[in-house]
Amino acid sequence: MSGNKQTGEGSSDYPGWRVVFASAVGVLTGFASLLVYTFGIFLKPLSVEFGWSREAVSLAFGVAAMAVAACSPVLGSLLDRYGPRRVIVPCITVFGLAFAALSRLTPHLWHLYAMFLLIGAVGNGTAMLAYARAISSWFDKRRGLALAMMLTGGTIGAVAWPPAAQALIHNVGWRWAFVVLGGCVLAIGLPVVTSLVRENPVALRPSQSVLSGVSWTEGVKSRAFWILVVVLFLASISQNGAITHLPALLTDRGVDPGRAALAVSAMGLAAFAGRMLTGWLLDRFAAPRVAFVLLALAAGGVFVMAGARSLESGILAAALIGFGMGGEADVTPFLLSRYFGLRSFSTLYGLTWTSYAIAGAIGPVLMGRAFDDSASYSAMILKLAAMTVGAAALMLFLPALPARVEEQPVTEIPDGALAAGSTPPAAN
Repeated sequence: MSGNKQTGEGSSDYPGWRVVFASAVGVLTGFASLLVYTFGIFLKPLSVEFGWSREAVSLAFGVAAMAVAACSPVLGSLLDRYGPRRVIVPCITVFGLAFAALSRLTPHLWHLYAMFLLIGAVGNGTAMLAYARAISSWFDKRRGLALAMMLTGGTIGAVAWPPAAQALIHNVGWRWAFVVLGGCVLAIGLPVVTSLVRENPVALRPSQSVLSGVSWTEGVKSRAFWILVVVLFLASISQNGAITHLPALLTDRGVDPGRAALAVSAMGLAAFAGRMLTGWLLDRFAAPRVAFVLLALAAGGVFVMAGARSLESGILAAALIGFGMGGEADVTPFLLSRYFGLRSFSTLYGLTWTSYAIAGAIGPVLMGRAFDDSASYSAMILKLAAMTVGAAALMLFLPALPARVEEQPVTEIPDGALAAGSTPPAAN
């Protein structure tokens, strides 16, 4: 390609789309896809193998979520200071190795919790938090669509990982299943991300305004930031509680384990549709109202889940939850970048992830305890549905978004500038 060629965000030749593709692959093989969507598949085999209660196994997810909560602001600060690639590559490496190392679990619960603590510590360095800054530096008018396409990696994972994990467990056992899935992270995600994920070098020039915005201390003083924090907290309890226990709920009610895994895949397919549609809507309509509709749909899905007694009703519940929550995942980084700019974007995003992750630790444990106490999930699921309705209502209290800047053509850099050996200046 010519070094002086100019392309806009709408062009298929725009180099930002390569960053979007690589980011989607990274999300596909990262914490928020691989671990989240397979945890429910491994829950029963681990309980049976070691005689652990479901609450005890669910607590491992909580440990990982709490590690995410503690480490996300730190990772966000590192991303703002050093740029995505220098943070993402070591995080992916540790995540893949640690996931494979779960194959060596012993009957000691502390071993399970220690491994999930390590996985959670690097988790958001492999998830949308890490990639959203790079993508936002490449896109303005099509930022909603670009973020949505990045998140489709997670929805593809939601479709592919549960049946793959179930098939591996059935054919080679849960230990080898962990080895194979961890190997996929290192063989697929690591080389693609290392080669292609970059911030926009043009945006990193001091003369450019793309990385303008408020400091993180100014951001945390705003009403919009705290509304987003509370919404994410309420929605995360519901989402993570539902995702991690849906396979167990359906098998308890007579659904074959292989077919129950399909319900989680249906959640992924619906999330894919929700994210793509939401990306299109965010670029055209008021984001808070879009988020209200999405969360209302997710609440309906959680309500359906309470009474699900067949694969069909389980798929309907999963589809509604997936569509709503999948689209909502687009909304948070979009709103943060619009309200506060990119100067401290990753730090603020990391702080919202702290809220999301703490709630993510609570949801599965509440579900596990509810089942252990009453042999039923139904009452707790209805409470989760009510929380999601509350989260939807809060989105209507967000202030109006600032006006967008006009799209400027970006001078395309040579292909070599996106090669593995090239590193743009660190963001300040």
